[in-house]
Amino acid sequence: MISMHLPVYLLMLLLGTALIIPLAEKLTNLEIKIYLSYSLAIASLFSVSSLVRVLQHGAYAYHFGQWHPSIGVEFLVDEFSAAMTVLVMILSTLVIVYSFRDVEHEIQPDLVSGYYVLIFLMLFSMVGMILTNDLFNLYVFMEILSLTSCGIVSIKRKKENLMASLKYLMLGTIGSVSILLGIAFLYMVTGTLNMTLNYDLIQAAWQIYPRNILVALGFILTGFGIKAAVFPLHTWLPDAHSTAPTPSSALLSGLVVKIYLFGAIKMLFRVIGMDIITQVDIPLFMTYFAMVGMIMGSVFAIGQKDIKRILAYSSVAQIGYIVLGIGLATESGLSVALFHVVTHALMKSALFLSAGAVIYQTGRRDVRELEGIGYQMPITMSVFTIGALGMIGIPGINGFMSKWYLSFAVLEAGRPLVLLVILLSSFLNAVYYLPIIISAFLREREDHKNVLIKDDLPLTMTGPMVIIAGLCILFGFFPQLVMNIIQQAMQTFM
Repeated sequence: MISMHLPVYLLMLLLGTALIIPLAEKLTNLEIKIYLSYSLAIASLFSVSSLVRVLQHGAYAYHFGQWHPSIGVEFLVDEFSAAMTVLVMILSTLVIVYSFRDVEHEIQPDLVSGYYVLIFLMLFSMVGMILTNDLFNLYVFMEILSLTSCGIVSIKRKKENLMASLKYLMLGTIGSVSILLGIAFLYMVTGTLNMTLNYDLIQAAWQIYPRNILVALGFILTGFGIKAAVFPLHTWLPDAHSTAPTPSSALLSGLVVKIYLFGAIKMLFRVIGMDIITQVDIPLFMTYFAMVGMIMGSVFAIGQKDIKRILAYSSVAQIGYIVLGIGLATESGLSVALFHVVTHALMKSALFLSAGAVIYQTGRRDVRELEGIGYQMPITMSVFTIGALGMIGIPGINGFMSKWYLSFAVLEAGRPLVLLVILLSSFLNAVYYLPIIISAFLREREDHKNVLIKDDLPLTMTGPMVIIAGLCILFGFFPQLVMNIIQQAMQTFM
């Protein structure tokens, strides 16, 4: 069936687009944007069709060249992998459409085509990481993602961008080497790079080589902890996400760190297995790191005045929620972690895009200078408000459902005290988000009266923001649209 090949067609389309962009020198700026839009639309259609196919016929393994999985390359296309691919493609499409005008404002004209080459290579690597069932290919896709992520940070060619990108590259390299060493130690004891075969062999290997597997776990979790900015390994994130162009910030915070977390989930549950990770108390340690990150990320955010740095530190706290769900080591906990991967991607994209729109129109980044901005930019600040209230956990927005599900998962796991940390983190979220909302809508600048006018933004920027905010509300009222897919995918994890 042709539908089985759709994930491969999707990857080929993304890679082909990245290769063709530099060759399109004779095309006008408008023609390039139209070409990119068509490519993204087709790629999104492929991803949705693949999801429909999986929901109708179930998960399947795709073998390249019909080689046996022990020596060939294999993709595992299950319900959540297909759904995650849809999220990456649709959210990226909206962010890239937003970027058509914003990047002209943020980077030099001669760098725009190179920027989109990096973006499409990034999309290619993210989809590859999601789908691959091979440890070495996971590493290869991860390296492409790391390099392109550094590229879209440094593209502005400013001192702060170059410094942030260098810091990101250095720490990312340490993370990559750690993961590669972990994979090497696993290969030593199992003799295969296929994730499913590793899982089948790991229990016998654990009886003979427990130290090798423990060392592999340590390297892998440390590497993915750096890549995903898990506290206290987050030090690269605030500088990288706050200095990058706004579309880059939205992609990095909304998607890239989630892909690394998804990679860690695959390694823990599809390669190592629940029995081994619980024997060595990995979930307990992950829970401790998660709780500290949930609090400290928000504490650092409270002390910031730059709106993009506030959002960057907020991501550190929100990553803690995902790690907490993973650390519960239960089916409901992992379900919530995957659910929050989706909800946070939408909320944080809405926040970064709306903050970027404010910078685009007014040039202001300091939250102390945003008095009355809700009257100058009502649509933009309404989108920001929806994303911020979702982060706080106000009912009717998808962020509330994440915390609702997580609270029940914590109680089900017999850890009621962790619920207090969730409540405290929500309160801290309110401490730094509510003043921005109040200042925007309830205060007035000394040099400007509050007169309601329409946002002075192009439709290509306003439209994506509104759509993302709408999705936040949609999944707030109908979380089962996502949760049902996650529940179906649980059999491939637990």
